[in-house]
Amino acid sequence: MLVDVAEIEIRSGNGGNGLVSFRREKYVAAGGPDGGDGGRGGDVVFVADGRLLTLMDFRYKREYKAQNGGDGRGAKCTGSSGEDMIIRVPIGTLIKDAETDRTIADLNHHGDRFVAAKGGNGGWGNMHFATPTRQVPKFAKPGQRGVSRKIKLELKLLADVGLVGFPNVGKSTLLSVVSSARPKIANYHFTTLEPNLGVISVGESESFVMADIPGIIEGASEGAGLGHEFLRHIERTRLLLHLVDVSGIEGRNPIEDFDTICEEMKLYNPKLAEKPQIVVANKTDILTDPDMYEAFKKEIEERDLLLFEISAATGQGTRELMAFAFGCLKELPIPEQEVYEDIPQEEEADTFTIVREGEAYRVEGRRAERIVGSTNFSDYESLQFFQRSLRESGIIAALEEAGINEGDPVRICDLEFEFVN
Repeated sequence: MLVDVAEIEIRSGNGGNGLVSFRREKYVAAGGPDGGDGGRGGDVVFVADGRLLTLMDFRYKREYKAQNGGDGRGAKCTGSSGEDMIIRVPIGTLIKDAETDRTIADLNHHGDRFVAAKGGNGGWGNMHFATPTRQVPKFAKPGQRGVSRKIKLELKLLADVGLVGFPNVGKSTLLSVVSSARPKIANYHFTTLEPNLGVISVGESESFVMADIPGIIEGASEGAGLGHEFLRHIERTRLLLHLVDVSGIEGRNPIEDFDTICEEMKLYNPKLAEKPQIVVANKTDILTDPDMYEAFKKEIEERDLLLFEISAATGQGTRELMAFAFGCLKELPIPEQEVYEDIPQEEEADTFTIVREGEAYRVEGRRAERIVGSTNFSDYESLQFFQRSLRESGIIAALEEAGINEGDPVRICDLEFEFVN
């Protein structure tokens, strides 16, 4: 079973907390602060692995968390860094931000890596806050929290050529004739329920990959049947072989079938309609209405499209078609997926907002939380550091811009105090 879409939640590791510690040794009366820094939290990293074929594993496990950094230790020792969470995905996986649905990474080659969530930095130990006038700092910085986000994974087949067309037009038969692939074949609609890949050899050391995309139906662009799942795989191909059943056995009009598939691709993604395509008239060995077929040929020629006549069942014309398709591929560039720049988590996390709550002003955001977390409110020097940090971070200026007055309440986390400028 092919699983090509999954949504998971990831979280990078928290940074370790800095330590408040003082050197205490025999014959050393006042050794000074020696609290070490916290270790960095682990990252969440996606890695493309050629040994994987589906996203099946993500159906059973939805949460992935990197290891937290270790807390700082005495004697100026830094805590251990957290281990990264390595998430292996198949080649051809798109990494998307689930909230915006924007592609932030496209892993096309074995070993491609993408850091989706960076671990938090470790907090400073109290050894960093010693000054000539503050020789006994009784505070340290906590580690930064890790980043939590929802990620959407999409797997798109990496095929050079895509076989498209209505169900039961002979795509699976063609793939089985020209490659070693053995897709399920039967004389009924939707025999193929998931894409099949085949390697087509056209000469010594010359080959390409062709995908049998399951039959597309009218309304596929709106999600009818499995339309979205099937159409997604066409986006990566460079060339389309559009198979049309021209036998007339089922009483279908080949021109209408051709136009319907083209319209569904255009509605799903206008770029699909612009892809080079070769029209392949299949089942020419069992024509029941020659006049209808001649009308189809004339229409295709008037549209300046290439037409190949084949019989996938007998192999007639298939070798010539594959050779021509390979020649076209040599002239066609590999399409690139549009990838949006991912917002660095450090920038996203290092923000704050001012919210008016009646007569009070609440400061929200990671920056404000870090300042509060690094303050020892029972220590006078730490309180001075707290006041200075609020000013240097721009929080005091933002409160003044919001209209705060002397003595108005200010709330940060669980604290409330009066504003004093």
